[in-house]
Amino acid sequence: MIQNKKIILASKSPRRQELLGKLDVTFDIQLKDIDEVFPPELDPFKVPEYLALLKSEVFNGKVAEDTVVITSDTVVINNNKIMGKPSDVTDALSMVLELSEKTHFVITGVCLQFSNRKISFSSVSEVEFESISEQEAKYYIDKFKPLDKAGAYGVQEWIGQAKIKRINGCYYNIMGLPLNALYNTLIEEEVIRLA
Repeated sequence: MIQNKKIILASKSPRRQELLGKLDVTFDIQLKDIDEVFPPELDPFKVPEYLALLKSEVFNGKVAEDTVVITSDTVVINNNKIMGKPSDVTDALSMVLELSEKTHFVITGVCLQFSNRKISFSSVSEVEFESISEQEAKYYIDKFKPLDKAGAYGVQEWIGQAKIKRINGCYYNIMGLPLNALYNTLIEEEVIRLA
């Protein structure tokens, strides 16, 4: 793999860092804090891309010509309602049980910021859980402590292997970064190329 541009990932998520590394690219991490606030009337499916673009704004005018900055945001949507990160164990239990026997959506918005422009897109994955008992939900939360995850679950953890019945869309998108769409964009924009 040949990199034509330096890549900066603006994310403290260890999962996003691990996923980007799977594309066999080298990158630096730069963290900037922002208030992740969006207009309440915004369509929930458009929120992740809006937040990815919002996160990119702190880099406006600061991206060198040989650099691209990647920002992203992931949300879980159930019954047209955004499920954020749980506030505590009780909230996490309520969220996991709410997803039992339901199909929900995981959307990740991604923004690539260059020195002179931005490209953004969203990736949608549909996830169907089979029935999750209260005992199973408690076991998962006690053992894996998913308080840092939207919707209170990680697809790569026990609950994903044991209770997800079907996925329609990108698996890695559910983890936090749609690798296929991101790879294709990096190729199209000549950030990377195969040797």
